[in-house]
Amino acid sequence: MSIAEVRGPKAPRDPKKKDPFFYVMHGKGIYGSPQPDGRGIQFIYSNDGRIIDAARLSGNITDEDMLNKLRSTAGFREMVKSIGVSVSAKMSTDPVRFVMQMYPKNPGEPATEICKEFVPDGMENTIDLDTVDWIDTDNEIGQMRFEFPKTGVQALADVRFYLNEGFTAPPQPMELMVDTKSDAYKAMIANSLMQEGNTIRLNNLLKKAAAGEKVTVGFIGGSITQGAGAIPIHEMCYPRIFADDFEKKFAKPGMVELVKAGVGGTPSELGMIRFERDVLKSGDKKPKLIVIEFAVNDEGDETKGVCYESLVRKALALPWKPAVVLIFAVFSHDWNLQERLSPVGRRYNLPMVSILDAVSPQFPKMPDEGRVISKNQFFYDQYHPSNMGHRVMCDSLINLLEVVSKKGEAAADDLYKEDGSIDLDKIEPALGKDFEKVELIDKKEFERLKDKYEITNLEEGSFNKEDSDIQRVEMDSEIKPVPEFPYNWSHEENAGNEPFKLGLSCSKLLLVFKDSGLPNHGTAEVFIDGEKVKDANPLEVGWTHCNPVIVLNEEETKHHDVEIRMADGMEDKKFTILGFGVVK
Repeated sequence: MSIAEVRGPKAPRDPKKKDPFFYVMHGKGIYGSPQPDGRGIQFIYSNDGRIIDAARLSGNITDEDMLNKLRSTAGFREMVKSIGVSVSAKMSTDPVRFVMQMYPKNPGEPATEICKEFVPDGMENTIDLDTVDWIDTDNEIGQMRFEFPKTGVQALADVRFYLNEGFTAPPQPMELMVDTKSDAYKAMIANSLMQEGNTIRLNNLLKKAAAGEKVTVGFIGGSITQGAGAIPIHEMCYPRIFADDFEKKFAKPGMVELVKAGVGGTPSELGMIRFERDVLKSGDKKPKLIVIEFAVNDEGDETKGVCYESLVRKALALPWKPAVVLIFAVFSHDWNLQERLSPVGRRYNLPMVSILDAVSPQFPKMPDEGRVISKNQFFYDQYHPSNMGHRVMCDSLINLLEVVSKKGEAAADDLYKEDGSIDLDKIEPALGKDFEKVELIDKKEFERLKDKYEITNLEEGSFNKEDSDIQRVEMDSEIKPVPEFPYNWSHEENAGNEPFKLGLSCSKLLLVFKDSGLPNHGTAEVFIDGEKVKDANPLEVGWTHCNPVIVLNEEETKHHDVEIRMADGMEDKKFTILGFGVVK
């Protein structure tokens, strides 16, 4: 054997000095959610300023010029030299495909997709942006995706933006693990208790659970209650982990059932319409606890809280007297609507939990100054909590129940009798109760309700199809999304312009229609008794979800003729009537 054959490997070259960088994802969980083609995909939406907030949260970027560069594809290309991506998957050797997709200036135009496939072994993979074939119609970073060949893959991901010369990145945050057993964490959670309220109904809930009765806990809200940011969404969202913790602490094994009815991007204006269907399961479920979360979704509520209070009164009026708890989530810019909505909780003396009050005061601090959790640790993106954020929300609700449990029996007051009953007719609403009796009418409910609302005719006209491309949501404990409002009336492309007609007796009417980001959708006009009252434009919001709008709000119940037709020039476009909210 020659000397050359026994030598070890050559000494490696000095490592290439890396360009300065900042994170837009740092240790974020991802999950291969089921897709129709059998793949698993995690979508990270980055448009409309989301990528800017990601740079703030995960990358510690405060320079406004650098943040503004991220508003456009042109600015991104000027500042960023390359993208570094690493994925550490649990028990998976299959490759993962990373995609960064630009969004175009106008819907339907082509846009660039930056792709890289690699093994999810934790090693960083670099994409040089000077190798990308850019498209002229690129406008902004639209989304990032992690595509797995199979569903159910759990992983952690980092995404770094490496900078061109002339740009400097701040030191990237190194964070300590959140200690949920510490006194500081417990003190932070205690700050979430905004108001205990009258706890008779919560005491009754705890008694039933302790006695071994089957207890259903119900949650209604927006995307946070749906579980957005939790990985995986059906196991780590705050309603699911609350149900699990509630069972361990207060109930018997196997005696807690979860009803989760969060729908992304929707306000209480829609929540009150779908309450019976999604929370009560059209009368099949009788949740003993109902948690309401709309404090970050109701900014666009056209009634400024009347819909929220109407929903609260719906829950309070249920004959089995469930405990009703209001929870106020928070966005990453330390904002929610608890100032507007908390008067409702005070009016009915309800337990209220504020996540803003718990976490926001400690965010500016450093760990040695008493910070318990950083914004990057709490938030998955600018709107939604991470797994740790969902844990904080769960623990805040559990804290409420522990406080109630330690205090024992509650007394009746001016509102509540000893059995928890309440006479809502004697309570002047804080904001309004216009829609507390609202009911959903769609194709499925039409026959059941046609006599109650004296429906004299329903003519579908050219709205005679059913749209299956509608918002889908992970409900209850399921991972497979189910369609919202599948029993709809859809006007397909080139279907003509025969109007949809409905004659009924009511005092108030809401139209629920489908929003979309696709250019083949167009505006419909809504007429009440021959007078145009609304242009319903499905492209205004720009993504597929359910949009409720008030088209009639009167004190007196009268017979009204409703007509919906495509606007002039829109006859060849799509438009979907998902349903109606009706008050007699």
